[in-house]
Amino acid sequence: MGLQMKLSIKSRTLAIFAATGTLVLALFSACASGPSTAPVVSTVVVETAGGPPSEVIVYASDLPSDALVELDFIDDPASPGGKLIGLPNNGDELDPPPENDPHATFKVVVQSGIPYRCWIHMKVGEPKGRSTANVVWVQFSDSVNQANQEVFRPGTNSYLTAQGSEQQGWAWVGCDAAASGAPEALVYFQSSGEATVRLQAGAEGVGFDQFILSPAKFLNAPPSEPIVEK
Repeated sequence: MGLQMKLSIKSRTLAIFAATGTLVLALFSACASGPSTAPVVSTVVVETAGGPPSEVIVYASDLPSDALVELDFIDDPASPGGKLIGLPNNGDELDPPPENDPHATFKVVVQSGIPYRCWIHMKVGEPKGRSTANVVWVQFSDSVNQANQEVFRPGTNSYLTAQGSEQQGWAWVGCDAAASGAPEALVYFQSSGEATVRLQAGAEGVGFDQFILSPAKFLNAPPSEPIVEK
């Protein structure tokens, strides 16, 4: 066999070995990296660089069933995705946090150092017994007030109250701080990133299908439309 043919065969062999080695390394790297983590329930539009902070809009129909504790999904054609979250009214009284009564928890993405106002699209139910069917209590992980003091945290007796009117039906209800003793209802966060929202039923028979944390558009006034588009 001539020298030129030997060199040609050797070159092809090395090329095949190099390609095979690259494939093996790629496969090993993919296996070592493991499976990707499950996506967090997030409803925040990604901000553009230098742009304003995003509105946080959550639909009840966005949430998985394991986000609910002693609450249920209820079909309602007026709600986005056709579902609201609520509980039956037996006429009993519910206790505020830190009592662990029926609640829903989910994660959103927030920005530090800016004020947010909370709104809930509430369905006021028919009152019965000791239940007015029109109250939801709200708490957040990582939340602070303007002075950077911890407020409205889960596991504490600090919370916001969304209390609807006595008129049955749908309405946007703001989150008020009067019952908690905090000086204002605006919410700040210590760090940018994920925060957990906890919505706890304050009265049996109440329902809700949308939750908003607004840093701009609804900072001073509620939405005018029954369904806020994302």
